Amino acid sequence: MSDAIPRMTSRPVVIVPYAPRWVSEFQEIAAAMHAATGDAVCRIDHVGSTSVPGLGAKDVIDVQVTVGDLHRCDAAIDALRQIGYRRGDVIEHEPGALLPPGSPGLAKRYMREPTGARRTHVHIRHEGARNQQMALLFRDYLRATPSARLHYDTIKRRAAALFPTNIDGYMWLKDAPIQLIHEAAVLWAQAAGWSVEQAGNGRPVASPIAAVSDEQGTPDTTHA
Repeated sequence: MSDAIPRMTSRPVVIVPYAPRWVSEFQEIAAAMHAATGDAVCRIDHVGSTSVPGLGAKDVIDVQVTVGDLHRCDAAIDALRQIGYRRGDVIEHEPGALLPPGSPGLAKRYMREPTGARRTHVHIRHEGARNQQMALLFRDYLRATPSARLHYDTIKRRAAALFPTNIDGYMWLKDAPIQLIHEAAVLWAQAAGWSVEQAGNGRPVASPIAAVSDEQGTPDTTHA
């Protein structure tokens, strides 16, 4: 996290109340992705704030596409491009990751919705990598913990009020709280016996949460 406050103006940052329609919108998106990618992906999950009932969010569907090897995922990216998804940028860091940029386990490929479709951010991540597991744990912890969900909602709304036209500033302000929520989520997972295998709405093929605390981010392919 940089000490410098980002100053660049961007699109408006608007937090809206939770919308139940986000569930069906994700399901429609995921069905089309599954049909296009087939065995090229391991699982497709709804992540991010729109995946947490009761949590305010930007009206953006975040989709995590898990692949067996991030360095050999061209088949998945090409399949998504065939149905209109754009880009495919390589990104080496994640907000609140607790590790410096370039650390193993933080890389992803990033895509956007087809032209004219509802706003969707697609995060393509390596099965068992730190960022792949943490996206699912972060979601499930907030779903299961009303107090944490309320505090995070407050943080998001305050960050949007302070940076109403600066998405980088909004993300900058949330970075430290996200780190704390990640740490609390790991403790919750250990106490609750949570694992990626039990998580949500993708195919249950990824490895347990034990790998999340591995700073090397080495993928665990036991269940591949």
